[in-house]
Amino acid sequence: MSRDVQGAVEPDQFDGAPHPRDQFAFFGHREGEGAFIEGLRSGRLHHAWLIGGPQGIGKATLAYRLARTALDPRRGQDPALDSLDMPPDSGVARQVSALSHPNLSVLRRAPATDKKAASTTIPVDAVRKALNMFGSTAADGGYRVCIVDSAEDLTISSANALLKVIEEPPPRSLFLIVSHAPQRVLPTIRSRCRRLLLRPLDADQIKAAIRSLGEPWADMPGGLIEQALPFGEGSVRRTLELLDADKVAFIEQVTRHLDGLPRVDARQIHALAEALAKRDADDSYELALETIERWISGKLREQAGIGPARLAPLVEVCEKMTRTAREIDVFNLDRRPFILTLFDDLAHAVRRAT
Repeated sequence: MSRDVQGAVEPDQFDGAPHPRDQFAFFGHREGEGAFIEGLRSGRLHHAWLIGGPQGIGKATLAYRLARTALDPRRGQDPALDSLDMPPDSGVARQVSALSHPNLSVLRRAPATDKKAASTTIPVDAVRKALNMFGSTAADGGYRVCIVDSAEDLTISSANALLKVIEEPPPRSLFLIVSHAPQRVLPTIRSRCRRLLLRPLDADQIKAAIRSLGEPWADMPGGLIEQALPFGEGSVRRTLELLDADKVAFIEQVTRHLDGLPRVDARQIHALAEALAKRDADDSYELALETIERWISGKLREQAGIGPARLAPLVEVCEKMTRTAREIDVFNLDRRPFILTLFDDLAHAVRRAT
């Protein structure tokens, strides 16, 4: 497992699971992988890819799979290539896992050290330093690969520095830009990338991915996994976060309140608001807001046929919830009035949509 010198998990890694560059099992996304294989086989692989989709579905894992194959001149130029699989003990795989391959640069938030905390962005100096690799030809005549994980961590300056190289790419260069929200990526970068949208995984793929992680995840009770799956939104990462009986029970409790709308049990909602207002309730509070947002999104999909006018109140509640939650966080306000008002607003919006 990839950790920094203090033993802390790297910024782009889920605790208890292999880092994407150390993950060799792969589930789903065969069409996306096929697009890369066809590009390598034909010798016409596009130089820049924007790999988009929800967090935790395998975007970075796919990027590293492609990087390993492209960095191996024998496999990357094989017209009969039919898979991006590579043995973990191969020379290229070991170099990629150690971030020591001379033709690979990875742009990501810096891990913590014994003197500095983990960074929160990818600074422009880090981009310029990493892109120096593209100033010369790869020694073996193969690809030079840059992985950006993720685009959301780029500052405006660092995104523009990356753009300059993508606009005029050197020969046999490959940029793999991972993004959890590709629509927010700088438009000038988007326009120069081939976009690959990965979809959420299905239940069987998520269960297989969890089993592949080894202990402690492979030993999780099957019933708990089944309970967490409906709330995992097709993301392995999200499902792993919910493999906790108390979390699942809490989500189910909040969901029952929501499913009962427009009827509101004032006593139960007051009890929920009191519980979420406690000093040690930050995790439950965030989980409640995520559950409400997911529930609203589901309602919007289910009732899309009734027209935007009747669904507009639900959209407005979601926007108001996001705005108010941000203000409460910034100004450290009492959460109780927010939760009570939120359920009243939701009840009104559901009546309008019924």
